[in-house]
Amino acid sequence: MTVSDTAWPDSPLDAVDAAFAALTRDPDPMTLDLDKLGGGSGLPAGVMTLPALRDWLLTHPRAYTARDAVWRKLVLRARLDGPAWVVAAAGMAMPALRRCAGQLRVGWSGEAHDIDAEILTGFLAALRDRTDLSKPAPYASLCMAAWRAGYELRQRLGEAVPVDDVERIVGPRTPTVPYGHPDLLVQRAVGLGLLDACDEQPYIDLRLGRRAIEPIAAAMGITVDALRMRARRIDQRIAHALASGLLTGVASPQAAAQLAATATHRKRTRAARATAGARTAAAATTVAA
Repeated sequence: MTVSDTAWPDSPLDAVDAAFAALTRDPDPMTLDLDKLGGGSGLPAGVMTLPALRDWLLTHPRAYTARDAVWRKLVLRARLDGPAWVVAAAGMAMPALRRCAGQLRVGWSGEAHDIDAEILTGFLAALRDRTDLSKPAPYASLCMAAWRAGYELRQRLGEAVPVDDVERIVGPRTPTVPYGHPDLLVQRAVGLGLLDACDEQPYIDLRLGRRAIEPIAAAMGITVDALRMRARRIDQRIAHALASGLLTGVASPQAAAQLAATATHRKRTRAARATAGARTAAAATTVAA
C-alpha cells in the first residue's frame, strides 16, 4: 500500500501519521543503518525500521547521545534526500508533536486542527532551515520550534496560555538592524570586494534567510565545514567594514583599491586550491584504476 492508497485524515498530525505508516510498513519500510551513525552512541547495532527506532528512543529517554545521532541523520536526510524523509522525520517526532498539541489545546476556543497545523508548520520550518546541526540537541530545537509556533498562534488571537516562564518559551527577540536593508548591504559588500559575487546568494540564504547550510554547501560543491568557515570570514569582513563606516559610507579610492586587490588574491587562492584538488582526485582515480 502506498501513501496515495491511504484514506486521508482531516487532522494535519493524523495525516502525517498515516503517511509515516504507509512509508514504514512492509514489504519495503524506511530504515536507518545505526552502525553508520558513529560509535559510542549507545544505539543498537544494525539496520532498524523507523517505527522500531522511534519506540527504542521512547523507551530510552535519557539516551541523549543516541537521540542526537539519530536526529542529526534524520534532519540531514530530510534536507537532502527528498519529501519522504521529511514525512519520516515528522513521523518520528509525532509523540512530541501530539504532546505539544494537547498542551496548547487546553482552553483553546478555536479549531483543534488550526493548532495542529501551526505546530506542524513550525516543526517543518525548523527541520528545513532553522535547526543548526552543529549545535547539541537538534530534537529539542525542533520540538521547541513546533511548540512556539502553536503558542504564537494563540498569542496572535488573544488566547492566553498558562506557562511558568513565558520568556523561556518565546525565546530571544531578534534586534533591529540599524544599517538599512541587509540585502542591499550585502550587495554593496560584493561591489566593494568584501565577498565574491559567487558567495552573495549563498551568504544571503545562510545568514539572512537562515536556510540550512547542508543543501547550500552541496549546491556549491564544497563541504559544510568549508562553507561555515567561509561564512565566518565574510562575517568578520562585513563587521569590520560596518564598524569602520566603510560599508555604510563612501569608500576612498585607496580603500577601494585595497579591497579589490584582496578580492583578487582571494579568487586566485580559491582557484589554486580547486586546481590542486582536481589534480589530487585525478591522481587517486589513476591509482585506483
